[in-house]
Amino acid sequence: MSFKYKDYRLDGPERFKVMTLATGEFIRRFLIHVLPKGFHRIRHYGLLANGNRTENVTKAKELLASHAASSEPGPDADEDEAPPPQQRPCPCCGGRMRIIEVFTPGQAPRHRATPILIRIDTS
Repeated sequence: MSFKYKDYRLDGPERFKVMTLATGEFIRRFLIHVLPKGFHRIRHYGLLANGNRTENVTKAKELLASHAASSEPGPDADEDEAPPPQQRPCPCCGGRMRIIEVFTPGQAPRHRATPILIRIDTS
């Protein structure tokens, strides 16, 4: 499947290009941009919206700096105490994992995850 697209990094007639993809790959790339039912695309809002970006970033840096300063131990803190080691770090990112349930092989979990229905509207 071939289609035209615009390369915004270039100017002139070479800006418009043709790309050829397999049908499955085209559908995969297209569906990345389809939102699930009930979701709304919000593009120009949030902390990094253009209108307030510099003020928001400055405020966020101030808040992070004040939080980091308040979380540092004071001079009266006991230096011999080390923070407790993580019991089981996440194998992917190394972050803290919370163990919700432990069960032996072959045993069914007590709680089932809520199924998530994904519907793709092709109309």
